[in-house]
Amino acid sequence: MTTIKLPGLSAPASISIDTWGMAHIRAETQQDAFFLQGFNAARDRLWQIDLWRKRGLGLLAADFGPGYLMQDRAARLFLYRGEMDREWAAYGEDSREICTAFAAGINAAVDLVLAGDLPLPPEFAELGTEPAHWLPEDVVRIRTHCLARNAASELARLQVHTLADPETDLLRVPLSPPVPDSEWDVTTDKRLPSDALAVYELATAPVTFQRARLDATLEEAPLWSSVDARKTVQRATPPEGSNNWAIAPGQTDTGRAIMASDPHRAHAAPSLRYMVHLTAPGLDIIGAGEPSSPGIMAGHNGTAAFSLTIFCADQEDVMVYDLTEDGNAYRFGTGTEAITWVEEKFAVKNAPEQSLTLGFTRHGPLVHARDNVGVAVRTVFTDPGTSPYMGSLKSMRSTSEPDFRKALATWGAPSVNMVYADTAGDICWQAAAYVPRRSGWRGLTPVPGDGRFEWQGYMTAEDLPAITNPERGFVHSANEMNLPDTWDHDARPVGFEWFEDGRADRIADVIARGGARNVADNCALQTDTYSALAEELCAMLPASALSPARGLLQAWDGYARASSAAALLYEIWLSRHLRPALLDRVAEDPALRALLVPGSVPTVLRLLRGDLPGLAAQAAPDRDPLLADTLQTAWNEACGTYGKDTTKWQWGDLHQGYFNHALTPIGGKQDIGPLPTGGAGGTVMLGHYEAADYRVTIGASVRMVVDVGAWDNSVWINTPGQSALPDSPHYADLAPLWAAGDYVPMLYSAEAVDSATRSRINLVP
Repeated sequence: MTTIKLPGLSAPASISIDTWGMAHIRAETQQDAFFLQGFNAARDRLWQIDLWRKRGLGLLAADFGPGYLMQDRAARLFLYRGEMDREWAAYGEDSREICTAFAAGINAAVDLVLAGDLPLPPEFAELGTEPAHWLPEDVVRIRTHCLARNAASELARLQVHTLADPETDLLRVPLSPPVPDSEWDVTTDKRLPSDALAVYELATAPVTFQRARLDATLEEAPLWSSVDARKTVQRATPPEGSNNWAIAPGQTDTGRAIMASDPHRAHAAPSLRYMVHLTAPGLDIIGAGEPSSPGIMAGHNGTAAFSLTIFCADQEDVMVYDLTEDGNAYRFGTGTEAITWVEEKFAVKNAPEQSLTLGFTRHGPLVHARDNVGVAVRTVFTDPGTSPYMGSLKSMRSTSEPDFRKALATWGAPSVNMVYADTAGDICWQAAAYVPRRSGWRGLTPVPGDGRFEWQGYMTAEDLPAITNPERGFVHSANEMNLPDTWDHDARPVGFEWFEDGRADRIADVIARGGARNVADNCALQTDTYSALAEELCAMLPASALSPARGLLQAWDGYARASSAAALLYEIWLSRHLRPALLDRVAEDPALRALLVPGSVPTVLRLLRGDLPGLAAQAAPDRDPLLADTLQTAWNEACGTYGKDTTKWQWGDLHQGYFNHALTPIGGKQDIGPLPTGGAGGTVMLGHYEAADYRVTIGASVRMVVDVGAWDNSVWINTPGQSALPDSPHYADLAPLWAAGDYVPMLYSAEAVDSATRSRINLVP
């Protein structure tokens, strides 16, 4: 037991760390609880949140030198610069007080670290930097950690249409529902270069460390203006999806509702999410959030459970301008409108302070200007009330279904599917976001910024669909196109780039068949590795295909278990042979092929079925030989690598979880992995990989299943561990459990928490 005297705390409090690294914070006031949440986040994750803050505010160069100056400039283009009163109001009447307490708690921990009373995370010492203090506004002004939407896809679509046609572009990303060819008449007539959004990509990229970048001189600063190829914004719809569902009491064994959540994001050490439990008078919440933000976004409050996935609404547009000769204005309406130029100062390590210019149009940050053509990104993220996930400060405290949906009326970003279940037996799904109202275009391609394509305000959760207590007894989402059949996509376009990977159908099928009636069943569903798309593709194999390979795949049950030999062969076939062969036929031009890689699996299946006659005639007029030949080469590759004895093949030998640390490229040794794991890019247990190395780069880090009302029966996992301190026992302790599909108890009652407490910090004013 440790006792810490903590200035800023109003009354004695405690932090109990349980067996699995979750911090259970008990305070005598809610303000103290949020103060201690900030303190605890800094105690456990200081390097991570300090880096996030400096990245988001454009302060990296002060610590790391000129190689980070261009990323600082990019980040500041997307900082929130509006009225703070409107910003705070969107998140609740006490949001300013909560963020003030949270920031003060971080600062209290920073003070102890600087005084030597708490350990300094080793990354600071390795790079010769120190943690900085926070302002309350820092919590909400940063926008660049929000998920980027379809700006990069708009640019890629323009380029594909220039080189080919709209049907070819469906191999990059399908559109649901389909749009008429007349939609492309609104596209700008400007030929935009491939780097037109490089500044936006840089603003939203993670911070990377290379020795050459850290050693860059001021003259070399412009060379560090784009992220490396492995971290560029994906041209296809990013696979960072999620699953969630809520099951009504009538569909469970106990007569209690169940809520399940497993958000999918990029894997790293430490993890993106952080589990925490806050208890104070009038507040008792437990669940997952981000360590840099107060509150939680998924979990429960002792009455209601809630969680979110991405609802694929289109919240940004690429606007293209005719610039005047001097480059200081753009054509708008019948005249011109001046660009607003802002001079910003940037501190730079080992160099004089630098002054750089930022440009803004009426639509947003100017990210490209060349040859009298300008490009701006119009995004909701620069408007009031769109700090990522901060709407949770209202929704996490709702204890009835009507109040929950009312709280979501001011949820701005990201666009989400919220599911809810409470002890009264109510469940609901609500789409929540600020969705631009567009008239005359759908937001799928870059358009002129001359006034013809303007947003007419926003749709909010009050305008978007919801489902309450449906007859079938459950609600769910997995980033699929889930707008109702009656939705008017022409009058109220929401989005067209959804996930079509089969996860949503699989979840609904299992629950509807009674396969998720208890906590264990729901854990099994979260870690389900079945793919209907894989089964369909294997069923297409012709009799002429190599007998051993065809026999292995057609006898396969479609589950990509870590132990599966068939999954190993299938994924090699699909990723390294079949999709590339199809893309080679469709796109002989290397520039076009680069835009389509890796190729949408649902579109590949449609093409092979003959549902896309134009593409099929080009790519697979001889489908059977194509399938047989590519399977033969996949079989040869597998045999050459793993031997001819298929009983020794295992998908997990190739498909492995890995959690990389930012300092690894400069000699850090804090990576975690490899960990053999199942799943693939289209299974409920998402395990997205790149065909170059099959390393799992995106999937669930946090998973939780909540037994609504019998809270101590709930379970969770967060990989690789709760702590970011390499010397902590909780840095990587959960990774083996995660890889095996296991969970740990999500303890809530005081008695259960006390029994599982392994260390305790007492805090006194």
